[in-house]
Amino acid sequence: MAETAKIAIVGAGSLSGKELNDVLGESPFAGADFQLMDDEEELGTLESVGDEVTFIQRIEPSSFQRVDLVFFAGDEALTKRHWADAHRAGASVVDLSGALEGQTGVLVRAPWVEEELGANPAQPAPGLETPAVVPAHPVSLAIALLLGRMSQAAPVRSASATVLEPASQYGRAAMDELHQQTVKLLNFQDLPKQVYDTQVAFNATPAFGESAKFSMAEGESRMRRHYALLVGDRLPDAGIQVLHAPVFHGYGISMAVELAHPLSVDQMEAALAGEHVDVVTADGDPPTNLSVAGQAEILVRARPQGGHDSNGTRFWIWAGLDNLRIATLNALACGLELNRLRPQGKVQ
Repeated sequence: MAETAKIAIVGAGSLSGKELNDVLGESPFAGADFQLMDDEEELGTLESVGDEVTFIQRIEPSSFQRVDLVFFAGDEALTKRHWADAHRAGASVVDLSGALEGQTGVLVRAPWVEEELGANPAQPAPGLETPAVVPAHPVSLAIALLLGRMSQAAPVRSASATVLEPASQYGRAAMDELHQQTVKLLNFQDLPKQVYDTQVAFNATPAFGESAKFSMAEGESRMRRHYALLVGDRLPDAGIQVLHAPVFHGYGISMAVELAHPLSVDQMEAALAGEHVDVVTADGDPPTNLSVAGQAEILVRARPQGGHDSNGTRFWIWAGLDNLRIATLNALACGLELNRLRPQGKVQ
C-alpha cells in the first residue's frame, strides 16, 4: 500500500456512496487521502470520511491521476461514463453499481465467501491485470455464506429463498416515492408512480409496472447469477424469488433448507455462528428490517420444520441484513484484496 493511499468515491452523494464514506472511515483505509466525486446535482456537498471533511467535486478525465483505488458507488450510467478514465490512469476499480459485470476480465467477488469455502477453482483470482471487480450482491453473499456453513455440519440437499427487498436498494428516488405514496394513500389522493409504475406502499409485489425505472427480474437474475459464480458446484443450486416489500431499508430472507441427515437446532445454530453472522436464538427478538439497520453482521434465526425442540433434515432460516452496509463492507473487502496486489512504497 502507498504511504498515503489515494482513494476516490464516484457517486459519493448516493446512498451507497454515503454508506461507503462511513465504512471506509472505520477501515484500514481510514488514513488515506480521499476524493469524493459525483455528477452536477451533488457538487459542493460537504461530506466526511473518518476525521476528514471534504467537498464533492466534479468528475474530470484527469480526476483519477495518481489515484490508487476507485469505488464507483453511483448508478450504472455514471460508472459507464467514467470507469475507463480511472482504468487508464492505473487505478484499481471496485464497481458497486454492477455496470461492468460481463466485461472482459471483470470479476464478481465476495472475499467473505472465499474465506469460508476456499477459492472457487472455476473462477480466476484477481490480479494486477484485472480491469475491475464487482462486489457480489449482498443477498447472494448471505445465502452462499449461510449454506456453506450448514454444509460443514450436514450436506445441503436443496435450498430455496424468498427475498423481501427494501426501497433503498433502488436509491433515494425509490425511497422518496414509497414515502409519498404512503402519505397520499392516507390522504385519499392519487399516487405518484414515476419510479415504480405501481403501488408499493402497503403492498408487496413480485414485479413493478412496465414503465418502472428498475426491473425486479434483473435484480433477481443477478442474485442467482452471483450465487452460482461464488459457489460453483460446491453447493446445490439455490432457488431465489424476490418480492418488493413496503419497507425503506433492510433485506429479509426466508430460506427453506433440506439436509442430508438430521441436526438439532443447537447444532444448526453452532454451524451458522461465526464471523459476519450473528445467530439469534429463540429466546431473543427475531431479526427484522429495523433491527438490522446499521449492523455489520447478517442476523439469523434457525427453526426445524418439525418444531423448535425436534431434530430434522428440514429447516427454516430467517435472515436479515442491512443491504447498504453489507454491500459496502463487501466492496471494502474487495478493495483491500485489490490493494494488496498493488506495488508497495509509492502512490501509483
